[in-house]
Amino acid sequence: MPRKGMRSICFNPRTTSVISLPRHSRASPALIAHLPSFSESTTMEQIIEFATAMITKWDPDSSTFARVTSLFYEDKGEAMQFLKCVNDLQKAMQLLVSEDSASEKLIQAQNLMQIAMKRLQKEFYQILSMNRAHLDPESVSTRSSRSTRSSISDYEDDGSPEDDDVRVAGDSISEVEEVSSIAMSDLKSIADCMISAGYAKECISIYKIIRKSIIDEGIYRLGVERFSNSQINKMAWEALEVKIENWLDAVKIAMRTLFNGERILCDHVFASSDSIKESCFSDISKEGALILFSFPELVAKTKKSPPEKMFRVLGMYTAIAENWPEIESIFAHESNSTVRLQALNSLVKLSESVRAMVSHFESSIQKDSSKFHVPGGGIHPLTDQAMKYLSLLGDYSNVLTDILADLPPPAKSSLPESYFDSPDSTDGPAPAITLHVAWLILVLLCKLDSKAKLYKDVSLSYLFLANNLQHVVSKVRTSNLQYLLGDEWINQHEAKVRQFAANYERVAWDQVFKSLPENPTAAITPGQAKDYFRNFQSSFEQVYNQQSSCIVTDPKLRDEIKVSIGRKLVTKYRELYDKHRLTVGGERNARMVVRFSPEDVGNYLSDLFFGTIEGSGSTGSSSTSSSLHRRHSRLKA
Repeated sequence: MPRKGMRSICFNPRTTSVISLPRHSRASPALIAHLPSFSESTTMEQIIEFATAMITKWDPDSSTFARVTSLFYEDKGEAMQFLKCVNDLQKAMQLLVSEDSASEKLIQAQNLMQIAMKRLQKEFYQILSMNRAHLDPESVSTRSSRSTRSSISDYEDDGSPEDDDVRVAGDSISEVEEVSSIAMSDLKSIADCMISAGYAKECISIYKIIRKSIIDEGIYRLGVERFSNSQINKMAWEALEVKIENWLDAVKIAMRTLFNGERILCDHVFASSDSIKESCFSDISKEGALILFSFPELVAKTKKSPPEKMFRVLGMYTAIAENWPEIESIFAHESNSTVRLQALNSLVKLSESVRAMVSHFESSIQKDSSKFHVPGGGIHPLTDQAMKYLSLLGDYSNVLTDILADLPPPAKSSLPESYFDSPDSTDGPAPAITLHVAWLILVLLCKLDSKAKLYKDVSLSYLFLANNLQHVVSKVRTSNLQYLLGDEWINQHEAKVRQFAANYERVAWDQVFKSLPENPTAAITPGQAKDYFRNFQSSFEQVYNQQSSCIVTDPKLRDEIKVSIGRKLVTKYRELYDKHRLTVGGERNARMVVRFSPEDVGNYLSDLFFGTIEGSGSTGSSSTSSSLHRRHSRLKA
């Protein structure tokens, strides 16, 4: 947010703010200018005489000047003398009470004190209301933690227009912060004087009215609203999601600026009394804070459970957890215990909601009963959706560690021993989040194993398992799940992928492998050579046509399978081709009997596993697809 972003949100000026610094008075009576200290050898009559002159001058009912002029703005020096005069009068009254509680001087002093308090109430209100912009939470919250002058001086002065703009902006910010500091100092001086004189109630009342309006306005402008359970449950998810996103932005500003700024201001103004500053801050901020921190609990309780709800809930949990030190610090006093309790309740309800959604996610995998099988043995939608979900969960591993910490781990009989106590681990048993993620993936893999059985072709079942497990491993490798599950888990499952791929190769291509002689270079008759070529070509055409619609989605796995098949097939066929092609009856007969060169076989193999033939769904380029169709047509010819 820009430097004064919070001011634009929280401040809606109703009166003209005082921007200029206080100026000196035009004239002051000599008596006031040389007002003696109470500690000097002065008589009681002199103290009351000095007080009468000063207080009467600024009595709002005594003159139009006193009624329309701000003492603290007109002459800061005289304002300080006024406060000193009131403090001396208070001490004098204490002495008079001890000497003669019914004396005329005491009555006169009491009347003067009431006039002075009325004046200070007016000044306190004016400073608060006229400086709303300079006492906005952002200005206050950054005043003590930011040195504007030092940061501005970091810019080199090379005389450029940009530097002039920076300097002007810096001067403007400095002036604003100076006004803020002066206003805070004046408010504290008045509050100290009124509290000391026994007029704390009047001072507090003014402060609460003005400052609570600023907090309430800030909460409203941040877009945080008060909702009931029924309102949330009736709200469409799309609308609720917008409210959640808005809340996530609002809570950051509210904690770092709105409540923090008010806490600083309240502590400063009422520094003389811990009980007063805590009471004031609580009355000012409690309502807005409860509205802010009750919203996540309402979201957690809502019956709406679209897949994306998990991540909105985790985002809200993260926001409260990250701001928890500030919540405990700002709302530390017992008077704000309801705010802390509400924030804690929201954390508890959010964590309960996450646990319920994790359980529902597991159940939805186990209960998936679709008989749909992916053409070509490709990625099943369940695999894709589940791994997207788990990959996003990995981004919240820190908070999930806390949320799932109290959940019982999966039964040890359900997971390999390595998931629980890794011999290479120096950190003890695996954390709850690791166990649960490993368990959820295992549930997914078991479900995929049952879906593989839907294929009538066994080789396609193995290819399906290889594809889907490879997709799982890839998602783990490219997300935070890799840090949760570790290299050992990844290596184990990559080995399983290779095993599934090897099983596919063995079942699908064994017929072609067996059509070639054990020793292609051994001496054989022309008739035997012709049989070998015919058997190879027939079995290759048959298997190629069967496998032409197969899909291997991962490029690396696709190349590995093709290289493995080619190493066993093309190498052996090349030896047979080079040794016996011309023994089948000369060049002309050779071309009729031996229709494939080793290069042709390699080219056919290179076009496999794109799933682009016979309507199986093109995943390659148009040129690749055309090439495949041409070669496929040649095989059928």
